[in-house]
Amino acid sequence: MRFNEKVQEVLNNQINAELWSAYLYLSMSAYFESEGFAGFASWMRIQYQEETAHAMKMFNFVNERGGRVELKPIAEVPTTWNGPLDVFEETFKHECLVTDLINNCVNVAIDERDHATVNFLQWYIDEQVEEEANVSAILDELKIVGTEGHALFMINRELGARVFVDPTATK
Repeated sequence: MRFNEKVQEVLNNQINAELWSAYLYLSMSAYFESEGFAGFASWMRIQYQEETAHAMKMFNFVNERGGRVELKPIAEVPTTWNGPLDVFEETFKHECLVTDLINNCVNVAIDERDHATVNFLQWYIDEQVEEEANVSAILDELKIVGTEGHALFMINRELGARVFVDPTATK
């Protein structure tokens, strides 16, 4: 079986983008830890785990199709922000970028008439809808409560209750 080269290339780029996303969220977690926001840090650590799982799901798919995964160096990520609102504004922009990247993967697969990959990528499309909605909801809360006070403490506490569940294991 020979995997379509254009599809393999775009999926390899996406695997590397997912790993960069994981690294970004781990950096955000480190930032939050240093600022005393353990709940926000925990939430971002779980985002890191999810992005790693997304990359591995695609990694396995490329291998199952007879393709070859090519990992690239992970580019530097930001390490400082101006508080939780700034972090989540950047997170939302980043998730929108990831949605665009996934859509591009789908477009290439459609152009190449690779129906198996189109079908596979539907999971990522659904996942991105969920990712954008989750981040948008947190961003809305942060805009309402501002940058200080008890409400920010409560959001920090709420986000700290999140537990990692591998999204790729159930879908």
